[in-house]
Amino acid sequence: MSSSEQRRRQLAREKFERQQKRREEARRRTKRITAIVAASVAVVAVVGVSAFVLSDKDDDKDKKTEAAASQSPEPTPSETESKAPEPPMTIDKKATYTMSLGTSQGDIAFAMDASKTPHTTNSFKALADKGFFDGTKCHRLTTQNIYVLQCGDPKGDGTGGPGYNIPDENLTALGKAGDDGAVTFPAGTVAMANTGQPDSGGSQFFLVYKDTKLPPTYTPFGKLDKDSLKVVETVGAAGVEGGAGDGAPKKAVEIKKAAVEKD
Repeated sequence: MSSSEQRRRQLAREKFERQQKRREEARRRTKRITAIVAASVAVVAVVGVSAFVLSDKDDDKDKKTEAAASQSPEPTPSETESKAPEPPMTIDKKATYTMSLGTSQGDIAFAMDASKTPHTTNSFKALADKGFFDGTKCHRLTTQNIYVLQCGDPKGDGTGGPGYNIPDENLTALGKAGDDGAVTFPAGTVAMANTGQPDSGGSQFFLVYKDTKLPPTYTPFGKLDKDSLKVVETVGAAGVEGGAGDGAPKKAVEIKKAAVEKD
């Protein structure tokens, strides 16, 4: 074989090796970025409660962000794999609606303003009308850093949903985020869980029983009345099974019947 042919093959091999090295470095870089994003955006399935991406001005803030993120309200990926369109719009977009939950711990009700959250309100009415929430459990309670009871998963493990996603709505309702990237979700707020990705809500939602700091990426769509807030506060005060700060509530909450009616 001629030396020129050998040289040509050597150069080709070296070029191939350089390409493979660049591709491997790109894969590793993507993997690192994905791991960082996943760590900062975790939410248990509120469907977990959803994702935090806060600024990294210093190490202390990073540690606080990671701790909060690990407990945020988010569903797992299966919740956001949209397989069907959301229900057709049948509600009155100018009206208010009340969602009533008859639970094993007492009645819980919250008002929904369709003018601010038409897609969310319409979806919840459609799901309630067909009995989607009946017989489901509020699968997650968080008692550290954030204070929420998460419900709406037909599987009861944080991975379930209705088979479609609804768009984010009303995200500016709680004001502008502070330096920590969060806003205060007041006690009594009802909001959608998500995966940290835009428009990834399904059927999981969380009930805030104590003022909670979260990123303004969760659709706030309801407000508990005083008696309902007391019911959720009682569940929160009882704590989590096993004494952890995040997990199944010690006082099990089963939604026996859900209904949405126009006020």
